[in-house]
Amino acid sequence: MQVTKMTYEQAIETINSLLRFGMKPGLERMQKLLHLLGNPQDRLKFIHVAGTNGKGSTCSLIASVLEQAGYRTGLFTSPYVSDFCERIRIGAQMIPHGELAELVEETYPVVQEMDRHGEVITEFEFITALALQWYAKRECELVVLEVGLGGRLDATNVIGTPLVSVITSISLDHTAILGDTVEQIAVEKAGIIKPYGITVTYPEQTPGALKVIQRTAANQHNQFIEADSSILTRVSGDLHGTKLRYRDLELHLPLVGDHQIKNAATALAALSVLIRRGYRIPDEAIKQGFASVRFPARLELLSEQPLVLLDGAHNPDGTRTLANAIRMYLGGRRIVALMGMLADKDVYTAAENLDGLFDLIITLAPDNPRAMPADELAGLWQVRGVEARAAHSVQEALQQAFASLQDNDALVICGSLYLAGDVRAAAVDLLKKME
Repeated sequence: MQVTKMTYEQAIETINSLLRFGMKPGLERMQKLLHLLGNPQDRLKFIHVAGTNGKGSTCSLIASVLEQAGYRTGLFTSPYVSDFCERIRIGAQMIPHGELAELVEETYPVVQEMDRHGEVITEFEFITALALQWYAKRECELVVLEVGLGGRLDATNVIGTPLVSVITSISLDHTAILGDTVEQIAVEKAGIIKPYGITVTYPEQTPGALKVIQRTAANQHNQFIEADSSILTRVSGDLHGTKLRYRDLELHLPLVGDHQIKNAATALAALSVLIRRGYRIPDEAIKQGFASVRFPARLELLSEQPLVLLDGAHNPDGTRTLANAIRMYLGGRRIVALMGMLADKDVYTAAENLDGLFDLIITLAPDNPRAMPADELAGLWQVRGVEARAAHSVQEALQQAFASLQDNDALVICGSLYLAGDVRAAAVDLLKKME
């Protein structure tokens, strides 16, 4: 009798069927799940990265350089933009759909058994366990592991002392879960710092957050390193990225915005720790790793004619960064925005940060139960005196946005990574037809 194999679509349905957040905080469930799966995390070496903004860019830079240096490098990030498998990669290769389905088929019965004993595994815990198993099976030499939410109680925090703990820029986000001051949030992020390790933090961290990280590192007997952005000299920058000088190296960073220089300095500080720990990372690997890094939906240039910029920034720091980039690179242009946000994000601060930059806004609710209705978001902008109108499908929103573009105008798609995921593929298709 032939055994029916789980399909990729069934695997995604199974993952999505799990609770988004846990019934109760704590790492005990995750520890038990991994124990039942043979503790794959114990066969791996990690670079563990927490923070509010810049985690994904910093992880991608570190992983790209390590891959160029010849190491089989796992990269775990979230959320994804177009394909779920973007979250679990080795080098540039996403986990194949078939392998993800096999892993889900093997692992889900363990989750069901735990459930029968009242131990409910969440969606993110399950995804993290799948990733760790795949990296162990594929014998990754290094894994760059991005924290999902917070740090202290995050599912990724079941690992032992990593090769280096990295904490990127900390600001206000997920305040209902993590706390409503930067210091409280820093306590959660600094929870990834393990005994007798090495901690690297972002340059120019908020003073309150920096004190918390330093104190935690000292309590855990860690060597503490604050990254220094002065090691990088900005040569030039445009919507294709930034040219930098690092020692005698000319680096091209295909990530837009001056904030990426600080993320790059953080990545280089983490890589320096690995070099001191005996990993061979030549200058050429740094150069090639930087040049080949790709990070969709973060100030991503989709097209130059017409000019279309896609950005998934959704918290106050992210929208401030987007506003700075618009002023720096799109000055003098009429700008149309296609915007959608989640209702539980700080929508009012986002509007404040972006106020005065857009001539017309098309609003669209992201495909998410937490989405702010398009009419409500349009109303919020109309009160500010900005022309805004709601669309009710991706196609309608894109058609309205492109139809309103005149010569030399720019379209900025922004507000949420969920919106970016909904719109990106359709926008790319539409742009190809316009060529």
